[in-house]
Amino acid sequence: MRRVLGARRVGHGGTLDPLASGLLPILVGGATKFADRLHEAPKVYDAVVRFGAETATDDREGEVTRAAPVPDLGRLDEGLAGLRGVIEQVPPAYAAVKVKGRPAYARARAGEVVTLQARTVQVARLDVISTAAPDVRLLVVCSSGTYVRSLARDLGRALGSAAHLAALRRLAVGALEARDALRADLLRERGRAGTLAALRAPDELLLRLDRRFLTEKAGTIVGAGESI
Repeated sequence: MRRVLGARRVGHGGTLDPLASGLLPILVGGATKFADRLHEAPKVYDAVVRFGAETATDDREGEVTRAAPVPDLGRLDEGLAGLRGVIEQVPPAYAAVKVKGRPAYARARAGEVVTLQARTVQVARLDVISTAAPDVRLLVVCSSGTYVRSLARDLGRALGSAAHLAALRRLAVGALEARDALRADLLRERGRAGTLAALRAPDELLLRLDRRFLTEKAGTIVGAGESI
């Protein structure tokens, strides 16, 4: 964005884990001051939880720390129920949360044992899109600060098994949606004028999530037959 626009002040509205894809909000110029507000916007994810093993990172990129049989997926609703609403959630050891001034992931990579405190988050929606053992695909609508990796880990434990996050795609941050986003190569093709035309004003409207993410069937929102 700096190269395309010739802009010095460019920021983002929340990074994604290395394995994840989807929406990354970009803020330009004076809009960078809106970053803190945008971070507070609700987020929507398309996630694949894989049962059978927990990992050090709570996703597929970490070493397996515990294995367990795949649970009866007919009990999914039982496990999901306890993860909806306002909950206390422990972030993954490999998280950006700072511990005494250093990110937890930096301490974990250095071999330190990291124990993070639970924090309050809100999961407005956690519904099944499809199942194909050992995987379950979920639609997640949650507050800022929620770790989908932790939801995967805790779902496994709730069902007496073990689980980790196998895939993740961010579909929305507030009113911003992945379906309207532009890939980096398209930004280069559009050039400065075309990219400027695609920018939106940083205002409170950007924080409002489309109601369909809360009301429409999960499979309809993401296309159950499509892969992440």
